[in-house]
Amino acid sequence: MSRATDKITALYCRLSQEDSLAGESNSISNQKAILKTFAQEQHFTNLVFFVDDGWSGTSFERPGFQKMLEAVENDQVGIVITKDLSRFGRNSALTGMYINFVFAQHGVRYIAINDNYDTIDPNSVDNDFAGIKNWFNEFYARDTSRKIRAVVKAKGERGERLTYNPPYGYKKDPENPKQWITDEEAAQVVRHIFALCMEGRGPSQIARQLEEEQILNPTFYQRKEGRSPTNPGGKYPYYWNSTTVIHILEQREYMGCTVNFKTYTVSIWDKKTRRNDKEDQLLFYNTQPAIITEEVFEKVQQIRQQRHRRTKTGKSSMFSGLVFCADCGAKMYYCTSVKFEKRQDFFTCSTHRIHKEECESHYIRAVVLEEMVLWHMQVVISYVVKHEAHFRAVMEKRLKLASDEAIRVSKKKLTKVEKRLNELDRIFMRLYEDRVNGTISDERFSAMSKSYEDEQAQLKQEADALRQEMAQQEQHANDVERFVALAHKYFGLEELTPYALHELVKAIYIEDQDESDGKRRRKINISYDFVGVIPIDELIQEEMA
Repeated sequence: MSRATDKITALYCRLSQEDSLAGESNSISNQKAILKTFAQEQHFTNLVFFVDDGWSGTSFERPGFQKMLEAVENDQVGIVITKDLSRFGRNSALTGMYINFVFAQHGVRYIAINDNYDTIDPNSVDNDFAGIKNWFNEFYARDTSRKIRAVVKAKGERGERLTYNPPYGYKKDPENPKQWITDEEAAQVVRHIFALCMEGRGPSQIARQLEEEQILNPTFYQRKEGRSPTNPGGKYPYYWNSTTVIHILEQREYMGCTVNFKTYTVSIWDKKTRRNDKEDQLLFYNTQPAIITEEVFEKVQQIRQQRHRRTKTGKSSMFSGLVFCADCGAKMYYCTSVKFEKRQDFFTCSTHRIHKEECESHYIRAVVLEEMVLWHMQVVISYVVKHEAHFRAVMEKRLKLASDEAIRVSKKKLTKVEKRLNELDRIFMRLYEDRVNGTISDERFSAMSKSYEDEQAQLKQEADALRQEMAQQEQHANDVERFVALAHKYFGLEELTPYALHELVKAIYIEDQDESDGKRRRKINISYDFVGVIPIDELIQEEMA
């Protein structure tokens, strides 16, 4: 152990972004000058500065403070000096613990110059008021935090971006740093990642392919462009982590919108950021150029939810996650073997595979399914392009009838839910009156109110879901337009690709085998994106009539 005269006199300075608004008096340079002058006047020796610039006093996980604390715990420090108690910290409980217990255990003297606080004189009146001052310092931090949160909330609700750094694929506009413009080189990589996902590749597969293609990961790309990377880590320029790929695939900003309130913190003491539910986030559309269309983005989210795995053989099918049994509605499993040729791979009903008595053996070979789906898509696309007006008229009418019925049912359910919610409000008022009058006990009140609160929360979620469903049902005209645009895009389709399949098809339903005429026939029903099942035979007959 070092002799007392050899121990460090630690001069600790701290400045947060909020403290810097107070002006030069709290600046690091001003604190250093005050501390050095005081220490020299008191003839303290072995002066060492520990500095935290830009760190809040509510947290003690500051690098400068932790380095000083390590020296204290190693009995290398004799005296710690700060400009005032608030520079030490703004958490009254932890400030008191470090000064009164940790420092005392290691024989460290603590001095706060402007507050006339010195632990060498425990009977000082100024020392008696230190606890009150620490509480006021904490109150200041809480009050400042509330004001900052209010400002941030107002900005976020106005649509101003709360994110300083643009995501990979965008960069700040040199003429207006608050605006984002497309970083075309990175944007091409983003489009490539979404395209690979549309082809059925998982995040790990995409990451491996990007690495094989020698594409710089976001960290090294930003360094190459002379920008500070969001994540400074990483040693290998072409290594892509699957987590990075997932983050890109889930980034809604690529649709050209601003997303505010994505995260939140519980309090000023707990700095851990937590993810807000999507319902609690705010979206503002058309705030920057879109890199990915909304249709492709939403389709990728659907594909991500399916998350089908490769078989043990390493084979996979573009139809995985899209094929369902027409009778029981269960998914159909993709089955293959290392001994199988491509023509032998097949799909079978998952219900029948586990419980044979619950569903018939719905079975179809993968190559047959591909031929049937390609043929159907070619017929549908050709018809839509050649008879666009008739298709629009018929499908809008069918979708309107279906949506009107769905909206009618939803409205009926919503009315029932809202009636029950109003009834629960009245029940709460009666319960509260009974509690005040002493008709029921506090324990009984707590139990009953908890039950009703749970029911109320569930009903509110159901009401929100019904309103959202009704809003979606009213978009049938836009949906027809979207599908017509896709039909024009794929007009002349000759080969079925995973991208085309995922962009056009929502689900495929396989019916049971029909042998009524002595021949084996199997019918499939294709539900297309935006418009559902298209009665192509009826449409052709109507057009010819």
